[in-house]
Amino acid sequence: MSEYFLETSWCIPFYGLVGAILTLPWSTRIVRRTGPRPAAYFNLLMTVLALGHGLIVFNLVWDTEPYLIVFHWLKVMEIDFSLTLTISAVSLGAMSLITGLSLLAQLYALGYLEKDWALARFFALMGFFEAAMSGIAVSDSLLLTYGLLEMLTLSTYLLVGFWYAQPLVVTAARDAFLTKRVGDILLLMGLVALGTTAGTLDFDRLYIWAETAQLSPWFATALGLALIAGPTGKCAQFPLHLWLDEAMEGPNPASILRNSVVVACGAYVLIKLQPILALSPVASATLVAIGMVTAIGASLVALAQVDIKRALSHSTSAYLGLVFMAVGTQWTGFALMLLFAHAIAKALLFMSVGSIILTTNSQDLTELGGLQSKMPVTTTSFLVGSAGLVGLFPLGGFWALRLGADDFWYTEPGLLVVLLLVNGLSAVNLTRVYRLVFAGETQPKTRRAPEVAWPMAVPMVSLMMIALVCPWLLHQLSLIPNWNYVHKTTVFLVILSGIVGCVIGAKIPLQRSLARSILKPVKFIQDLLAYDFYIDRLYRMTVVFAVEQSARLTSWFDRYIVDGIVNLVGVVTLFSGEGLKYSSAGQSQLYVLTILLGVSVLVTLVGWFVYVHP
Repeated sequence: MSEYFLETSWCIPFYGLVGAILTLPWSTRIVRRTGPRPAAYFNLLMTVLALGHGLIVFNLVWDTEPYLIVFHWLKVMEIDFSLTLTISAVSLGAMSLITGLSLLAQLYALGYLEKDWALARFFALMGFFEAAMSGIAVSDSLLLTYGLLEMLTLSTYLLVGFWYAQPLVVTAARDAFLTKRVGDILLLMGLVALGTTAGTLDFDRLYIWAETAQLSPWFATALGLALIAGPTGKCAQFPLHLWLDEAMEGPNPASILRNSVVVACGAYVLIKLQPILALSPVASATLVAIGMVTAIGASLVALAQVDIKRALSHSTSAYLGLVFMAVGTQWTGFALMLLFAHAIAKALLFMSVGSIILTTNSQDLTELGGLQSKMPVTTTSFLVGSAGLVGLFPLGGFWALRLGADDFWYTEPGLLVVLLLVNGLSAVNLTRVYRLVFAGETQPKTRRAPEVAWPMAVPMVSLMMIALVCPWLLHQLSLIPNWNYVHKTTVFLVILSGIVGCVIGAKIPLQRSLARSILKPVKFIQDLLAYDFYIDRLYRMTVVFAVEQSARLTSWFDRYIVDGIVNLVGVVTLFSGEGLKYSSAGQSQLYVLTILLGVSVLVTLVGWFVYVHP
């Protein structure tokens, strides 16, 4: 039986896809009499099966060598493009995290979207979403991974645009799709170049090739930058980071996955590409630079947001920036551990935020307040998620950030400062959000704010318990070192940065009347951060303007030059034909004479041209 589960582990990603297919009769409204709930139940059943199958195989492959499953796709000469899956503790752990959070998010969606007429369509998209992410987790082929990333991009577009009757939602879905396409196109170019050079796209063979590869500096740099572009878009990193902020217009159950495991999929691919990226020092330095800019910038921008979901989405970009820094400095262990801890904490935060939005019909921080006594479960979940994110002992975020601090302590002390700064700023932001939403006086929209019903409370409490036992899980997986071998200084710095951030967040004035300050210096800083350093406007003035003018020039050239020449030839042909019609008498000798005259003129012109330009 164990061998059967192991040999059929390749089909785990197909559970979500089968669930999406089973929902089609309801999502396409072929079946109406039963309502959309049976579609949700089918998808939930398939997710439960995927999670159970994955956990069984994870237990089988723990402490064993990776098990490869190869499907040969194309063999041409010496090039072998195969679709390879790797069944290992890391890949099965990542897939179990994806299916587990997907299950909780779908249970949560039963309550959150209970009255939505398109509930079946949402669950169909969630199944598609889950299938793409699960496939990325076990894929050992860059070719297969790229195809699954495209599935993920399409799923993001459809889920962000779920409420397509709203113009802002349509704009957000379009921007998310097009922004990711920029990175995907460059990644495709890198994939083609890498496959041509290495002769394979399987990660295991690429690692062997990278050990002895002799590439010219310019080619290695171009290849590395192209491979970086795809994960940069998927992880919402500068300069392809604006889409995640806009994607918060979609349903909150999808935001739970998007801010926890969807962005982590891009980082997971980046981690697997790290041995190839290490061939170019420029690419590694670019990774670090992108991570630093995004981590610090997004942490600052989050402080000025008045939309509760956007305040959390910017912190997602900030923590993924730390992952980019870790991969650029080859500390992939820290990157994986941070992705795990961040996914659990951020999913819990978005569950608590979704409860607030559903109860109050508002996500504006200036309209909320006094929910601590009215929504105790939601309040506790937010506190546990915040503590797990900012590295407060002993939750998962602390152990992940401690590992990063240890890694940077000896090799990159400057990056250690960035890590501590991001942790502190995140603590300030989360404390600010807590004070505005849960503490303080009750606002008009929060006077009648009961706790959410059990379909939303059960998955939220379940995830809160997982976040609390996260240190035990890390200990069972041998990811927490013996305390005697822990660097005490870095532990102190991580804890201190979190505490200082919480204290600052608790002391800064947060009068709701000052949400838009009238003081020019304060207003300038608020606007600078609230509008994301005006990067959107900068894009419109540079990239968008250049593309628009290029399109207009191309349109003018096509209309007046290309079409003009074609129309001119047509007009000349028309008039010459009409003229010949009246000048011919139907006698063959006249036709021969006309042909001879034409050939004579043509030969004369050719001879003159050869004589002038010998």
